[in-house]
Amino acid sequence: MNALKGGLPQTDWKGYEKWAFRIFSIYFLLQAVPLDWKYYRNLFSINWLHLRFSDIFYISRYTPQIFGNGTTTGWGLNSYADWLMILLIAIIGAVIWNYRDRNVKNYDRLYYWVRVIVRYRLAIGIIAYGFIKFFPLQSPYPSISNLNTHYGEFSRWKLFSLSLGIVPNYESFLGLVELLAGGLLLFRKTSTIGALIVVVFTGNVFMSNLAYEGGEAVYSLYLITLGLFLLAFDIIRLFVLIGLEKKVKANHFKLELSVNWKRNRLVIKTAFIFFFVFLYGYKTWSAYHQSVYQYPQTAGLKDAAGLYDVSEFRVNSKVLAYSATDTSRWKNVVFEKWATISIGTNKQVKIDSAVTEEVNDKDADRRYEEAGSIGRQYYSYQIDAAKQQLVLQNKNHNYPNDKLVLNYTRPDTSSLVLTGVDGRDTIYAVLHKINKKYLLQEAASGRNRAIKL
Repeated sequence: MNALKGGLPQTDWKGYEKWAFRIFSIYFLLQAVPLDWKYYRNLFSINWLHLRFSDIFYISRYTPQIFGNGTTTGWGLNSYADWLMILLIAIIGAVIWNYRDRNVKNYDRLYYWVRVIVRYRLAIGIIAYGFIKFFPLQSPYPSISNLNTHYGEFSRWKLFSLSLGIVPNYESFLGLVELLAGGLLLFRKTSTIGALIVVVFTGNVFMSNLAYEGGEAVYSLYLITLGLFLLAFDIIRLFVLIGLEKKVKANHFKLELSVNWKRNRLVIKTAFIFFFVFLYGYKTWSAYHQSVYQYPQTAGLKDAAGLYDVSEFRVNSKVLAYSATDTSRWKNVVFEKWATISIGTNKQVKIDSAVTEEVNDKDADRRYEEAGSIGRQYYSYQIDAAKQQLVLQNKNHNYPNDKLVLNYTRPDTSSLVLTGVDGRDTIYAVLHKINKKYLLQEAASGRNRAIKL
């Protein structure tokens, strides 16, 4: 620990340094090393013969859950309670450790290994998010429904995500920064620079999650604490060298390993980098070129994608004229390229606030398009071409029993007529496709072109 002071590691550590090391080494080992049985339950459920990038993503995103339920969305106040419990365990462990090991002179060797474990844990955590940004998957381009939702009907988190989604090159740049930090952490001589980038970059992520009401503030703070632990090794000497412009001595501690250990270390490190960098990077790249995991993959009604005006709407054969306040009448309908219909209404709905990063394989669990917004009701649907029916299921998890069966006819290529039963009411809607242009797309076609909407 004396390496923090700017000189060569001394033979003897001071008492407070040994106490600090005992507490923090136990604390960060419990934070970094998976000891939670729920983690291994999920690990053994992976199909290793058909490994997906999402499997590696969740392996990389481990945090200990003492009071949690073992789910991937278990972050919250219970996470801080977990940290306090781990700190309490670390303090108790340090007391026992001091009693049994009070005559030790230093922990140079053990400190080295604790830092190795923490920096590799931090590396895979930051790389896991780096790749899904570098290949812009985390915040995809807005759907047609999103483009036809009023600004004020989005949550702060959704506005942030959509704003990032419209600039995929910037999203890739953010991912590149995370990949750079993770790569630097994988090597001892550059780990301090990597930790510094993590603390600064992830510090911004933490603040943005607080400001935009995101769901990953806890996890970003977790990564920051790991980065601060690593940065503490050199931070004082860096301050003296750069801030005070004074000479400092480099750390010359070097762990001596046997020939067999050096060989084993090289094999383990190579396998580690292959799995969490090259294999995960390839799997993420492949997923980016095959699908956007935020949106469903089941194809929608053929040649139907677009925005539709509801020119006529009847409830129980009664014609409802257009109204800006009517909660029963449909204002417009969007058919996405995939099997989602969104209906613009004034009906009050309970917002679906899924704000953590989840990679779901089933279309029914992919709720990004409707999460964090109101003003539209989103339905997934199945097509029965023989009966010309659409079987709709509300995507908002707050309304699991909201289902519709709509018959459809297509008078021409730009019109649809939908009839069916909504609860106890029969509905009839005539839809006409609007050839709407969007400023985002028109402006992207070139700055020197005139924009006509």
